Amino acid sequence: MSFTFYWYPKCGTCRKAKKWLDEHHIAVREIHIVDNPPAKEELTELYRKSGLPLKKFFNTSGMKYRQLGLKDKVNTASEEELLELLASDGMLVKRPILTDGNHVIVGFNEEQYEKFFGQK
Repeated sequence: MSFTFYWYPKCGTCRKAKKWLDEHHIAVREIHIVDNPPAKEELTELYRKSGLPLKKFFNTSGMKYRQLGLKDKVNTASEEELLELLASDGMLVKRPILTDGNHVIVGFNEEQYEKFFGQK
């Protein structure tokens, strides 16, 4: 099984997740989310497979999110508009994102990773 890991190397949470993956000898295909942000179609697929509300895909603590005043917009915009926004700038996307093609984890939670990889 192959895994894709969308991350931003300067992000502390991403580095923690990468360290966890390395310590558990889990090979991933790394994608720099800022240099190569996922296209709208890819984000749509990740969103659908995650089972999460779309607003969970936004990096709400990021400067870009605040600069664009998205706090209220994420509650009123259409799914289409939100996906367009996410695809427009990798800094808007919550990270890291880990997927095996069927399941998607957004953010990093050690217990969630352990469960995902059957470590517990």
